[in-house]
Amino acid sequence: MSRNGAAFYLTVLVGGLIFGFGLAYSHMARPEVVLNFLQFDDLGLLFVMGGAAVVSGVAFAVATRLRGRAPLTGEEYVRRLKSFDRNVVAGGAIFGVGWGVSGICPGAAYASVGIGNWPILWAIGGMFLGAYAQGYLRSQLTDASAGPTAAD
Repeated sequence: MSRNGAAFYLTVLVGGLIFGFGLAYSHMARPEVVLNFLQFDDLGLLFVMGGAAVVSGVAFAVATRLRGRAPLTGEEYVRRLKSFDRNVVAGGAIFGVGWGVSGICPGAAYASVGIGNWPILWAIGGMFLGAYAQGYLRSQLTDASAGPTAAD
């Protein structure tokens, strides 16, 4: 199935709706629940994340052995490795601070809007601005490090 097909986008939409409903149903779309987890007052998020990790792990383990190809795209399963470098550590630290300050992660932020938490739009705007600023900064650093060549 190609990524241009309506069935692909419909399946992605349904998956997103299920994900968002699950976050809302488990109350994980509420920042105060996440902040209580981060303060070790309520460990319910640990069970939600653990349950999702088990289901996903089993699904990926079974799917790769039975099919060998991704069900939506038909592409072969491949393992993509990302090197563990300072960018991964710095990005993880920045993400963690943002998560702790706002009490929300990107997926839960969208689900939070779905349950009527309109002030969370400020956090979503901040996520977009932060991602844009990082992309801009990286492009500037890449351009500066390239420098002039002998052909210039």
